[in-house]
Amino acid sequence: MCYDRYVSICKPLHYGTLLGSRACAHMAAAAWASGLLCALLHTANTFSLPLCHGNALGQFFCEIPQILKLSCSKSYLRELGLLAVSACLVFGCFVFMVFSYVQIFRTVLRIPSEQGRHKAFSTCLPHLTVVSLFVSTALLAYLKPLSISSLSLDLALSVLYSVVTPALNPFIYSLRNQELKAAVWRLMTGCFLKH
Repeated sequence: MCYDRYVSICKPLHYGTLLGSRACAHMAAAAWASGLLCALLHTANTFSLPLCHGNALGQFFCEIPQILKLSCSKSYLRELGLLAVSACLVFGCFVFMVFSYVQIFRTVLRIPSEQGRHKAFSTCLPHLTVVSLFVSTALLAYLKPLSISSLSLDLALSVLYSVVTPALNPFIYSLRNQELKAAVWRLMTGCFLKH
C-alpha cells in the first residue's frame, strides 16, 4: 500500500510501468505467502508445545502469548525464536514503509499549491492511521511486560488489533468521501448538541 502511494506521488509518470497488474500480483502473492508461512510455523510449533498448566485459556482468543503461559518452562524458546523471526520480517516491512513515507512527505512538501499538498496528504493519512493503530496494539499485546498482564487487558488488546482495526479499515479509507465526512460531522455535532 505504501509502495502504491510512493509511486503515485513520487513517480506519477512511471505508475503504469512500476505498478502494473503483474507487479501487484507479485506483491500480493509475496504478502500472502509470507503470512501463510508464518502462520504455519507458529501453528506447528504451538501444537508441539507440552502444556504443563492445563489447557484452559480463560478467553476467547487463542493468542500465542496466552499459550506460552501454559507451556512448560524451557519448551517455549522455539516459539520465542519464531516470534523474533516474525518481528524481524515485520520490522523490515516497517522500515520500508517509513522510508517510503519520508520520500512521500519530502515530495509533497515541495508541491507549490496548498490544495495539491492537502490532496496528497489525504491519500496517505488513512493508510498511516490504519497501520499505526494495528502495529501499536499488536506490539502492546505481544511486548507488554508480564507484570501488567491480565485476562481483561489481554482480551481487549486482542480484540483491538484483530477485530476493531480490520472493521475500522473501510471506514477510515472512506473518510476521503465528502458525503461520508458530512454525515459523520452531522452525527457528531448532533450527539454533542443533545448532551
